[in-house]
Amino acid sequence: MFSHDEVSRLARLARLELSGEEIELFGRQLDDILTFARQVEAVDTSGVTAATLGPDPATDTLRDDVAGGSLGSDTALAQAPAADRATGLFKVPPVLNG
Repeated sequence: MFSHDEVSRLARLARLELSGEEIELFGRQLDDILTFARQVEAVDTSGVTAATLGPDPATDTLRDDVAGGSLGSDTALAQAPAADRATGLFKVPPVLNG
Protein backbone atom coordinates (compact mmCIF):
# COMPACT_ATOMS: atom_id res chain seq x y z
CA MET A 1 0.00 0.00 0.00
CA PHE A 2 1.20 3.49 -0.82
CA SER A 3 1.91 5.65 2.18
CA HIS A 4 0.17 8.97 2.77
CA ASP A 5 3.46 10.77 2.07
CA GLU A 6 4.04 8.90 -1.22
CA VAL A 7 0.58 9.74 -2.54
CA SER A 8 0.94 13.35 -1.39
CA ARG A 9 4.25 13.61 -3.23
CA LEU A 10 2.74 12.17 -6.41
CA ALA A 11 -0.15 14.61 -6.11
CA ARG A 12 2.24 17.54 -5.77
CA LEU A 13 4.18 16.37 -8.84
CA ALA A 14 0.90 16.20 -10.78
CA ARG A 15 -0.12 19.58 -9.35
CA LEU A 16 -3.20 18.10 -7.70
CA GLU A 17 -4.70 19.28 -4.45
CA LEU A 18 -6.13 16.24 -2.66
CA SER A 19 -8.04 15.92 0.57
CA GLY A 20 -6.99 13.35 3.15
CA GLU A 21 -9.85 11.10 2.02
CA GLU A 22 -8.77 11.36 -1.61
CA ILE A 23 -5.17 10.55 -0.68
CA GLU A 24 -6.32 7.35 1.02
CA LEU A 25 -8.57 6.43 -1.93
CA PHE A 26 -5.87 7.11 -4.53
CA GLY A 27 -3.34 5.16 -2.49
CA ARG A 28 -5.61 2.09 -2.61
CA GLN A 29 -6.27 2.61 -6.32
CA LEU A 30 -2.56 2.94 -7.12
CA ASP A 31 -1.90 -0.24 -5.17
CA ASP A 32 -4.63 -2.04 -7.17
CA ILE A 33 -3.11 -0.83 -10.44
CA LEU A 34 0.36 -2.06 -9.49
CA THR A 35 -1.05 -5.40 -8.33
CA PHE A 36 -2.73 -5.83 -11.73
CA ALA A 37 0.48 -4.80 -13.53
CA ARG A 38 2.39 -7.47 -11.60
CA GLN A 39 -0.21 -10.05 -12.67
CA VAL A 40 0.17 -9.02 -16.31
CA GLU A 41 3.95 -9.09 -15.98
CA ALA A 42 3.77 -12.66 -14.65
CA VAL A 43 1.95 -13.96 -17.77
CA ASP A 44 4.10 -16.37 -19.77
CA THR A 45 4.57 -14.83 -23.23
CA SER A 46 7.36 -17.13 -24.37
CA GLY A 47 5.03 -18.71 -26.96
CA VAL A 48 4.02 -15.38 -28.49
CA THR A 49 5.65 -14.78 -31.86
CA ALA A 50 6.88 -11.38 -32.94
CA ALA A 51 4.38 -11.26 -35.83
CA THR A 52 1.50 -10.94 -33.37
CA LEU A 53 3.05 -7.90 -31.69
CA GLY A 54 2.32 -5.51 -34.56
CA PRO A 55 1.20 -5.21 -38.16
CA ASP A 56 2.32 -7.88 -40.56
CA PRO A 57 4.85 -6.31 -42.97
CA ALA A 58 3.58 -8.61 -45.74
CA THR A 59 0.13 -7.01 -45.55
CA ASP A 60 1.31 -3.45 -44.95
CA THR A 61 -0.84 -1.31 -47.24
CA LEU A 62 0.76 2.08 -46.63
CA ARG A 63 1.70 3.97 -49.77
CA ASP A 64 5.20 5.20 -50.52
CA ASP A 65 6.02 8.63 -49.14
CA VAL A 66 6.31 10.65 -52.33
CA ALA A 67 6.35 14.43 -52.50
CA GLY A 68 3.47 15.86 -54.47
CA GLY A 69 2.27 19.23 -55.55
CA SER A 70 1.24 21.79 -52.98
CA LEU A 71 -1.40 24.45 -52.77
CA GLY A 72 -0.13 27.90 -53.73
CA SER A 73 -0.39 30.64 -51.11
CA ASP A 74 -2.70 32.76 -53.31
CA THR A 75 -5.11 29.84 -53.70
CA ALA A 76 -4.98 29.01 -49.98
CA LEU A 77 -5.54 32.62 -48.93
CA ALA A 78 -8.41 32.98 -51.39
CA GLN A 79 -10.19 30.11 -49.63
CA ALA A 80 -9.61 31.43 -46.10
CA PRO A 81 -12.52 33.58 -44.87
CA ALA A 82 -10.43 35.90 -42.67
CA ALA A 83 -7.11 35.93 -44.52
CA ASP A 84 -5.04 39.08 -44.74
CA ARG A 85 -4.03 38.91 -48.37
CA ALA A 86 -1.81 42.01 -48.10
CA THR A 87 0.51 40.28 -45.61
CA GLY A 88 -0.09 36.73 -46.81
CA LEU A 89 -1.22 35.61 -43.36
CA PHE A 90 -4.20 33.65 -42.05
CA LYS A 91 -6.25 35.12 -39.22
CA VAL A 92 -7.46 32.58 -36.71
CA PRO A 93 -9.47 33.00 -33.52
CA PRO A 94 -7.55 32.78 -30.23
CA VAL A 95 -7.52 29.32 -28.69
CA LEU A 96 -6.35 30.26 -25.20
CA ASN A 97 -8.02 32.71 -22.90
CA GLY A 98 -6.00 34.96 -20.64
